[in-house]
Amino acid sequence: MSFIPLLQGAASAATGSQSMLMTVLPFVLIIAIFYFFIIRPQNKKQKEAEQMRNALSKGDKVVTIGGVHGTVASVKESTVIIKVEDGARIEFDRSAISSVVSDKKAAPKSEKKEEKVEQEKADKSEEKTESAEPAAETTEASSEESK
Repeated sequence: MSFIPLLQGAASAATGSQSMLMTVLPFVLIIAIFYFFIIRPQNKKQKEAEQMRNALSKGDKVVTIGGVHGTVASVKESTVIIKVEDGARIEFDRSAISSVVSDKKAAPKSEKKEEKVEQEKADKSEEKTESAEPAAETTEASSEESK
């Protein structure tokens, strides 16, 4: 009978540590979810924006946070001078640049569409010539039979 109190003590210790784990586990899961779905993507986005701002060069088309569209006229250490119209130049902090507008990305898509349309036209013209050739052969054969 001396073993029964020891077993009861061991069982209560096991349930105590198990309840402690069940209390802490939800908090750990919430922290992990916040890290992977909120903190990590935000840090990644900030690094990409910083790299974009550091890579600014003369001639880049940019959009500021305020919505001003222009072309980079010159780049200084902490500021960028943007040419808005023919003679209008505005100086912005680098952190005010929201994005770099890329016309190069839009051009290949339209070129691809034009190439696709040209290819389809070529395919259709080949089909027409192929279908016209057998018809010409049959008319020649029928004219030979009639002679």
